[in-house]
Amino acid sequence: MTSPSNARIFHGWFVVAAAFAVTFFGFGSAYTFSAFVRPLQNHFAASHGSVSLVFSLAGFLYFGLGIVSGPLADRFGPRRLAVAGMILTGIGLAAAGMARNLTALYAAYGLGVGLGVGFSYVPALGAVQRWFSRRRAYASGLAVSGIGVGTIVMPPLASFLIAAFGWRVAYLVLGGLASLIGAGMALMIEDDPHRRGLEPDGDPPQTGAGPARAAGAAVAAAIRSRPFIGLYAACLICSFGVFVPFVDLVPYAGAHGIPQFSAVLLLSVIGLGSTAGRFLLGGPADRMGRPLALQAMFLGMALALSVWAFAKAFWPLVAFAFAYGIFYGGWVAILPAVVMDYFGARNVSGLIGILYTSVAFGTLLGPGAAGFAVDLTHSYMLPIAASVCANLIAAGIVAGTSRAALPVHDRAGPA
Repeated sequence: MTSPSNARIFHGWFVVAAAFAVTFFGFGSAYTFSAFVRPLQNHFAASHGSVSLVFSLAGFLYFGLGIVSGPLADRFGPRRLAVAGMILTGIGLAAAGMARNLTALYAAYGLGVGLGVGFSYVPALGAVQRWFSRRRAYASGLAVSGIGVGTIVMPPLASFLIAAFGWRVAYLVLGGLASLIGAGMALMIEDDPHRRGLEPDGDPPQTGAGPARAAGAAVAAAIRSRPFIGLYAACLICSFGVFVPFVDLVPYAGAHGIPQFSAVLLLSVIGLGSTAGRFLLGGPADRMGRPLALQAMFLGMALALSVWAFAKAFWPLVAFAFAYGIFYGGWVAILPAVVMDYFGARNVSGLIGILYTSVAFGTLLGPGAAGFAVDLTHSYMLPIAASVCANLIAAGIVAGTSRAALPVHDRAGPA
């Protein structure tokens, strides 16, 4: 056991760094997909909607599998799941690079990346929640800022690799990075500060107190509560449109005469804004109240998407991408902390995993439906408008349920 007095750096920050790496290589690789849309369409002679469905399938799995990986992490610890997930992500990307038809691409990318991110993301993020209390939203924001930084770095890398070596080699390189570096960093994930003689935030342990089982709501009680139902409904509706820019922004820009490399840079701008949102919004959310901050994120995404509807040139699209990234990043950072606030630490990974099934269903239907809507109408206006409406509805739901959290003294009962 490591004594708090001997530890120069609170170990929770190493857990944050490991979760950052998991989100960087997992989601960063997944969010390169927009750069691959045109090459995949051309190679397989496929429609925009058919190719978009590849991303939808992966997104459904990596959010939906939290319902399995979260409880497994609560029971067996998150490190094994996170390491295995990163290895699976790498295998899926490499297999996508070797796909010979669209069906094989669905299986390789959809199943491989979907399973890999699904088994690593929720366990890593759930572990971070247990290591912090006062600075939970801030720490969570740092952890998931790997998604934002990955979105800055990985799409231009993918675009360069595609241009220089072709899309197959690009997927092989991304797969190698996820398997080697992502899995290696995931080895630093630990589940509970009490095992190191620490309290959350690095506070010294209470005198005479040994490791205690974390308090929190029973799963059955939590998922029947009004706050959980409200969060689930809001995230389900929001996620029908929240990932549409990650698939359609590059083709949209290309349709308005913006060169491919500049169009791909718009994804990096989303990542830049997302990183800023995760770093900068967690602290204010801790002070103003995390449920209220979550409501503001939905409203911000709706406002940014409204800008997209009228942006035709590069710089207006840059403004949209950065603003959207800020609020999208804030949503991802604040949501797990709200779950911890409402329901405690005991089953936090499992509850986050169950909640993320809402995002899974929205992601399965949203980007693919948007792609087919573009094929049908030859316009991006319908999916953009639908995404705006979805976020406005989500904000209203959160506003109506945020005051109904389970009291701390009610967070008891069998798991």
